[in-house]
Amino acid sequence: MFKTLVEAMKMKDLRRKILFTLLLLFIFRVGAWIPIPGIDPTLFRASIDDSAASSFLHLMSSLAGGALANGAILALGVGPYITSSIVMQLLTIAIPSLERLSKQGDEGRRKIAVYTRYVALFMALAQAIAIVVSLGAGQNIKSNLLGEDIPGIVVSMIVVLVLVAGSMFTVWIGDKITEHGVSNGMSMLIFVGIISTGVGAFFSSIVAVFDDINAISTPIVFIVTLTIIFFFIVFVDLAERRIPVQYAKQVKGNKMYGGQSANIPIKINAVGVIPIIFAFSLITFPQLLMSIFAPESNAMVWYSQHLGAGSWANMVLTALMILGFSYFYASLSFNPDDVARQIQQNGGFILGFRPGIPTRDYLKRVHNRITLFGALFLMFMALVPSIIFVAVMGGENALTNAFTSIALLIVVSVALEFDKQLQANMLMKSYKGFLK
Repeated sequence: MFKTLVEAMKMKDLRRKILFTLLLLFIFRVGAWIPIPGIDPTLFRASIDDSAASSFLHLMSSLAGGALANGAILALGVGPYITSSIVMQLLTIAIPSLERLSKQGDEGRRKIAVYTRYVALFMALAQAIAIVVSLGAGQNIKSNLLGEDIPGIVVSMIVVLVLVAGSMFTVWIGDKITEHGVSNGMSMLIFVGIISTGVGAFFSSIVAVFDDINAISTPIVFIVTLTIIFFFIVFVDLAERRIPVQYAKQVKGNKMYGGQSANIPIKINAVGVIPIIFAFSLITFPQLLMSIFAPESNAMVWYSQHLGAGSWANMVLTALMILGFSYFYASLSFNPDDVARQIQQNGGFILGFRPGIPTRDYLKRVHNRITLFGALFLMFMALVPSIIFVAVMGGENALTNAFTSIALLIVVSVALEFDKQLQANMLMKSYKGFLK
């Protein structure tokens, strides 16, 4: 990857794109440290640590590069946009008019993108209100505003407006990176946020070694464990099952067509981290609501004890939801009926299976098996790394918050996609064309 980056910097157009991307990422990181006007960042961080939904808020903060814990103007990051994108995907399947719109080419996709931004605005407003209420901004942060006598409702409104505006500004940065930079802008913003949070936590653990030599085992064990997990993620992310397809020869006029072989690649982890995000969101959503509206209720205490993070019931439910969402999203990304129909229409066949229904049944059977392996991989990544980090370094260690299973998967996936985008751009620039 570093070799590809060095070669890309030698090309003027690619160098301009890379530098433009780095500039916008730098602006994003600066926004992650600029506090909301009049708010004390230390008190904001303390409110997150004391909140009943601290695990959920810590995850949001790590994905935004620690901006939420800093009380920064870009605290929400691209979280609302990601949520709205997932919601729009589901609505596209459920609502026929949106499904027709998605099949109308670039014009339809542009309209859906506009709808996604409107939904993102609504999600940002909802998340901002939820965060302000759950952190008790009207009581805990009021005294740190420029005036002691400002009502709590005014403080809450200011925080909400700044958070929403910062979220939409982050979406604008992501769009500009996608349009004029390299790779997908939203993914790059999440990638930089996770890396910055993890690097800061890692250097903090290095500094702790100088105070206590016994703490040297923490960064060493962390590096070894993280290297093994990264290798495992890359191995599975690049793995795929290739189904050979043979196309029969066809004579049309004086020319012969076909007679070639091709492959249908089916990735083991084709759905990415979406099943984990959905499962985690559904598990933590009731706790988040109760922390806002009934933080001291018996239901909140029971849920935290029996279904909270780290409990066995939480792990089992998370695993089952990941399995269900994996099959659901895999069915959306790969349709055996359409693939079998296209193979038959192009005069192709899979060796040992007749075109039509037998081919469809074979593809469905293979896809279900591969999806099962992908779901087991996501279940492993959702539970085992977190258990290892907590067992080895302690649940309160900053590294355990910075490198969750979602963060690890996102970092590897975005890095691989960035490398592929650079190679594709380099190939287009170096291609001389068929006239030369």
